[in-house]
Amino acid sequence: MKTPNYSIRTMTRADLDLAVEWAAQEGWNPGLHDADCYFAADPNGFLMGVLNGEPIASISVVRYGSAFGFLGFYIVKPDYRGQGYGLQIWQAGMDYLAGCNVGLDGVVAQQENYKASGFKLAHRNVRYEGVANGEFCPDETVIPLTALSFETIAAYDKPFFPEARPQFLHKWISQPRAYALGILQSGELAGYGVIRPCRTGYKIGPLFADDAALADALFGALTAKVPQGAIIFLDTPEANPAAVALANRHGMTVSFETARMYTGAAPDISLARQFGVTSFEIG
Repeated sequence: MKTPNYSIRTMTRADLDLAVEWAAQEGWNPGLHDADCYFAADPNGFLMGVLNGEPIASISVVRYGSAFGFLGFYIVKPDYRGQGYGLQIWQAGMDYLAGCNVGLDGVVAQQENYKASGFKLAHRNVRYEGVANGEFCPDETVIPLTALSFETIAAYDKPFFPEARPQFLHKWISQPRAYALGILQSGELAGYGVIRPCRTGYKIGPLFADDAALADALFGALTAKVPQGAIIFLDTPEANPAAVALANRHGMTVSFETARMYTGAAPDISLARQFGVTSFEIG
């Protein structure tokens, strides 16, 4: 049911900065340059709910290709919760993704609501928190991603996501103050990772690799890029025991969790080689 004086519009780029600020207030610890990267993925996939001229609700519904979408940034300002504004922007977002298998990372408090809306649990994603210790043995197989063609990187990324995401990926691996590294095996790309500055500390994501040893080498190289003693975060798919073992091996502890859920069947993506999720907000 529509509410008088409440409208839903496509976000401007400035609106997305506001949504990121709301996410920070919710404790989600966004990256300092996330908004530019997210907006590049789908400029039409971000909605803002406005009541009497005041932005009060947000949702991201990024469409990848014709068949997959990812939902995030579902936030209603605290003073306006429980009044139907969230439901209206939710429906507008789902209308935008009509015909898509829709994924999301649901916080614990919302998981039952998502189930009621037709989302099904695929697996848990767990955020681990630790400290960069500066320990890293230089490895000549670890190289800056800038040493490789973008086509090579995009081809490696493809098995880890339901649809190609070149616009987003290009921005993500070249964002300011972030480090993007690849690792080679027999001269071929066998993994890559990104570490980026956030409101608090640094997040590693994604961390993709052909095996646990390569993932560990990348993890060490990435964390060596940030100040010793800095707080670091890694979002691991619990469905990959080797990813959980990597976090535990480096003395990291659980600080947050989400449920990866889909409206359709869980996509055929390479969880066994996924050691770190790219982003809870955009997949």
